Amino acid sequence: MSKTTAYGGDSPSENFETPTLDRESPTLLQSISEHGGYAYVRMAAVAASGDIRAAEAVREMAWEQLHSGPWHSVLPVWRDAYSMACLHVAKHHYGNGELKEALRALDMGIIMGGSLLRKDLDSAVDMVSEKARMLRVSDGNNQSFGNSEHQLVDREFDVSKVLKLLPVKSLASKLVVKRSALSLEKFLKDHYLAGSPVIISDCMAHWPAKKNWNNIDYLLRVAGDRTVPVEVGKNYLCADWKQELVTFSEFLERIRSHGCSPGGPTYLAQHPLFDQINELRKDIFIPDYCFAGGGELRSLNAWFGPAGTVTPLHHDPHHNILAQVSKRFLCTTE
Repeated sequence: MSKTTAYGGDSPSENFETPTLDRESPTLLQSISEHGGYAYVRMAAVAASGDIRAAEAVREMAWEQLHSGPWHSVLPVWRDAYSMACLHVAKHHYGNGELKEALRALDMGIIMGGSLLRKDLDSAVDMVSEKARMLRVSDGNNQSFGNSEHQLVDREFDVSKVLKLLPVKSLASKLVVKRSALSLEKFLKDHYLAGSPVIISDCMAHWPAKKNWNNIDYLLRVAGDRTVPVEVGKNYLCADWKQELVTFSEFLERIRSHGCSPGGPTYLAQHPLFDQINELRKDIFIPDYCFAGGGELRSLNAWFGPAGTVTPLHHDPHHNILAQVSKRFLCTTE
């Protein structure tokens, strides 16, 4: 006999709301049906009533569609279908007090799902994360911050070792100039319009990230239970290179172990981390230099990895401003 569980336990107030899903569900299911998802639609009705096995089944159906061909050829409706299934799964786990499992389901919906239900996913993440923090406080597991023993980067940066990892003559080009407190006018005239790279110093001292992101306790508190995509291997040109989905806490542990993992260094690369984890987004500010050319911000991504991580030589389609927050964390705007 199948088991149906009411979302939110005995108290309906403990359930997170999904107003967009409630409003768009009939239209979305109709669209899924029109694209051959009859079995998904039938099972989704059962999942909506709280049946975890049905919720897992529809998530698996949508997952198969996401992997039915090249990513660019996946129909948007199946990405939204995956988000819907993730919300059903997350509601079940949340109702049972399984907060980590609920967060993982929501993160998967954010990472792999479509945009239709993004507001529901984001608001649910906020609610589940806040409840998890409250439980840690009530259980006496709230950690103190600022302890130097809990720094993420706890040893000096050995430049000589890094230079050995770079290709021969990779630094043989003309010297890149370094400027402090560079004005927007000088940046635009001498570098942006001239196509000349520049290192700008002393313009990130006010970022909370400069302090917060080297504190492993802080990172665990705001993002430890979140799921993120990472790359495993020396670089993406290697035959054994692969991608994984891991919790941020597991990723930090690999960093603390100097990148050690069965498949090689673990690297969080070119991921819109700040769209996914709002607490980290609050720790940075978009540099004014990004708007000096009169254009719009194209993307905001994060690179986070151990010493020895190398990105092969390549060309990006847009101008970049790379902001090195610490010896482990780099964010870029395009």
